[in-house]
Amino acid sequence: MTNIILRGCNGKMGRVVTQLVNEDENVAIVAGIDLSTDGQNTYPVFQSFSQCNIKADVIIDFSSPVNVRDMLDFAIDRGIGIVLCTTGFTKKDLELIEEASRLISILRSANMSMGINLITKLVKEAARVLAVSGFDIEIVEKHHNKKVDAPSGTALALADAINDALNNSYEYVYDRTDIRAPRQKKEIGISAVRGGTIVGEHEIIFAGSDEVIEIKHTAYSKAIFAKGAIQAAKFLHGKPAGMYTMNDVIG
Repeated sequence: MTNIILRGCNGKMGRVVTQLVNEDENVAIVAGIDLSTDGQNTYPVFQSFSQCNIKADVIIDFSSPVNVRDMLDFAIDRGIGIVLCTTGFTKKDLELIEEASRLISILRSANMSMGINLITKLVKEAARVLAVSGFDIEIVEKHHNKKVDAPSGTALALADAINDALNNSYEYVYDRTDIRAPRQKKEIGISAVRGGTIVGEHEIIFAGSDEVIEIKHTAYSKAIFAKGAIQAAKFLHGKPAGMYTMNDVIG
């Protein structure tokens, strides 16, 4: 059994995690951290970690980068791991997280979907084979009209994975409206679409001479991110200090 403290328990993702945990006999939420304590939870909810006195094995964080130090200090003091599902950390935040990973286990990923993390491995392999054969590489991501950042963190993570496989020799191009020249070979084009209620779609296009290979992932609900976070929590339980990713969970 993996006992979880869920930070951001009363947010949209927190409620999805709670529902899925209730359906899994191998995990349990023993406490929540959230500014909203509406009394609807089946576990105690605290507004801050300083108020929490519940023992747990892992923290799942689906909140925000605010007060990340409080969470890290709490986890270090109790020797428990953290699954970081939050994005938007500052450089200082990332330094704190890196320092904490020397003392506790931390799993951090730009996208908690098992599918996204699997295709990240696939596109790296595809890039190694196809780029040397002259294939152009483009990434198109689509999200709902309320998403404020573009391109998505997942699109950038996919681009970084591809670039890493190609010795970081490629340049990212986000907008071609001011370019009056043929496409350069060592480019990764990244395009963002915003509209409606699209949960998330990422398509990686390898365009060669007379053939095109497409690798695509479509998210139909936020549940896939919650499922990934729960799998990550199970994986992290009892792991030694260090920085982990979803690739470790898949592996």
